[in-house]
Amino acid sequence: MKNSYIAYCGLDCEKCEARLATVNSDDKLRAKVAELWSKLNGIEITPEMINCEGCRIDGAKTVFCDRLCEIRQCALSKKYETCGDCSELETCPKAAMIIGNNPAALANLKKPDSTL
Repeated sequence: MKNSYIAYCGLDCEKCEARLATVNSDDKLRAKVAELWSKLNGIEITPEMINCEGCRIDGAKTVFCDRLCEIRQCALSKKYETCGDCSELETCPKAAMIIGNNPAALANLKKPDSTL
C-alpha cells in the first residue's frame, strides 16, 4: 500500500500548507493559503474553506479536493490507489498539470510501495 499521504496525483499531503493549517489549527496559515489559492485559481477562497487532512485520508477535505478535483474523481471512479496505478499516467491530460510541473509528484507515483 502506498503512503496514505501521497495524493492521487502524487503530491505529498504531509507537506501541503492546507493540511498543515488544519492539523495545527493555524488560522494565520489558513489565511495565507486562502489568499494564495484565490490568486492562483481566480476565485474567492476564504480561510474557513481551508480544512483538509489529506486527499486519501478519512476526514476533512477542501471543497476542491473533495468534489472538484478531476484527478481525484477519476482515480476514485477507477478504484485506483493513486494515478500511479493507471497505464495512462504520463499521457493523461488531467494529471499533466501536476506531474508536468512537479517532478516529485511523478516520482512519488512511480515509487514501489515498499519505499513509501
